[in-house]
Amino acid sequence: MPRIAYVNGRYVPHAKAAVHIEDRGYQFADGVYEVVPVHKGILVDEELHLDRLERSLRELRIAMPASREAIKLISQKMMRRNGLTNGFLYMQVTRGVAPRDHKFPTGAQPALVMTVRQMRPAPREKLEKGISVITVPDLRWARRDIKSVSLLPNCLAKQQAHEAGAVEAWMVAPDGHVTEGTSTNAWIVTQDNKLVTRAATYDILNGITRIALLQRVAEAGVTFEERPFTVEEALKAREAFITSSTNYVMPVTSIDGKPVGNGHPGLLTMRLREAYIAHVEGRVPAETHAA
Repeated sequence: MPRIAYVNGRYVPHAKAAVHIEDRGYQFADGVYEVVPVHKGILVDEELHLDRLERSLRELRIAMPASREAIKLISQKMMRRNGLTNGFLYMQVTRGVAPRDHKFPTGAQPALVMTVRQMRPAPREKLEKGISVITVPDLRWARRDIKSVSLLPNCLAKQQAHEAGAVEAWMVAPDGHVTEGTSTNAWIVTQDNKLVTRAATYDILNGITRIALLQRVAEAGVTFEERPFTVEEALKAREAFITSSTNYVMPVTSIDGKPVGNGHPGLLTMRLREAYIAHVEGRVPAETHAA
């Protein structure tokens, strides 16, 4: 089945999908995006993703390109036309096409692009062994809470991780505290079984998986704290993991080449992964608690 993209009101072959050269997303990274997981034909946490899309657009003073219901309808058509059952839907909104000028244009129409991609389950090896991360200085702008398409620092850090044989890079603020990964939120489990992740301020993107997992954590009665943690604290932690729409909950067993805990995926991490998967599948998870 050929891939189909949605570009400003038209469904077109993916290979021929294009936007104007003066689209401000291309010229200035003047836009935002969302990545929505699709599980068995269902958009996971669709409402939360649309909430965040609307918030990001408000912060940049870009109008919604269509009504919320229209975007939902387009999303459903994109899944049907591409035969998507498991994977993710990518949507991007920019300020639109206008002559190159730094100030906001008048009369430009917001542009909406959507694509989909099939996604295979996480390799068993990653779940059995965990993944490695490296730490890098956080070079991004100060409004990381906006899901902007301006991702160059993230790309540089991800490439650095790849060249180091790692899967992800955790970005570190000048004060030594971890902010988040290049495309994930960062978590640790302390030696006294407290779950820790940074609070959702301007410093990080409030991940939808993060939001959903914190809800499951609260329901299960797991002790957690929303606060910064240092690289040193992470290395002394009992467990560590990342969350994102494409990784769900993924154990981290090595940071900068040094083992986390016993160097194996932690029990609480894997229980939280099961709890999140149960959320995705609409099941009631088994009891989640610290070992």
